[in-house]
Amino acid sequence: MFITKNKKAYFDYEILDSWEAWIELKWYETKSIRAGHVNLKWAYISAVNWALYIKWMHVTPWKALPNNGVIEADRDRKVFLHKKTITYLSWKVKEAGYSIIPLELYFKWSLIKLKVWLAKGRKSYQKKQLLKERTMDKEAKIAASKYV
Repeated sequence: MFITKNKKAYFDYEILDSWEAWIELKWYETKSIRAGHVNLKWAYISAVNWALYIKWMHVTPWKALPNNGVIEADRDRKVFLHKKTITYLSWKVKEAGYSIIPLELYFKWSLIKLKVWLAKGRKSYQKKQLLKERTMDKEAKIAASKYV
């Protein structure tokens, strides 16, 4: 069952490979995510000292949280993957044009999982070409449905 998707990433990046990962969450973040108060729109994953961290994943603070301390909604959260995968991704990110993108956040049984993708950024002319192809496909479907 999906919690949220990063729809912007489907348009901005060409997806190459994917992995399923865990993320380090605090108890109140888990409650907020289960309620659907999370946004992956500007999120990305960076490699720091052979560890992966998700940045700019916005988790709205849980409404019943006591006001004892300051809660960071956009804090860095550790991403857990196999060591070989982390080293591979760390080396790939150093190459020009490659990024590690969180694409989906979902439930797997009672756990919250993150779909991590290795992606290559699209140029602006590639994005325009993709939009043209989508509109041509829509027009073809509409024309085909009129004659059926």
